Amino acid sequence: MNAGQNTVEGWIQIVRGEYSEVPGLHLTKRQFQRLWGLDPSTCDALLEALVEGGFLRQCWNGTYARVDAGR
Repeated sequence: MNAGQNTVEGWIQIVRGEYSEVPGLHLTKRQFQRLWGLDPSTCDALLEALVEGGFLRQCWNGTYARVDAGR
């Protein structure tokens, strides 16, 4: 699946599933974009939605992790 085949809402479900299956997952924006084959604007919108929705947080080192993951 590529970014053109799905909406931000669809990607949210995919990303939430992956973060739920891999506890402790921390990804940089570049890794996040590469893992799911996202274009920069879709990646930015998705990360923003996941952070604002309280599912992900941006860590001090620039990675994104689940809010409930150990700090």
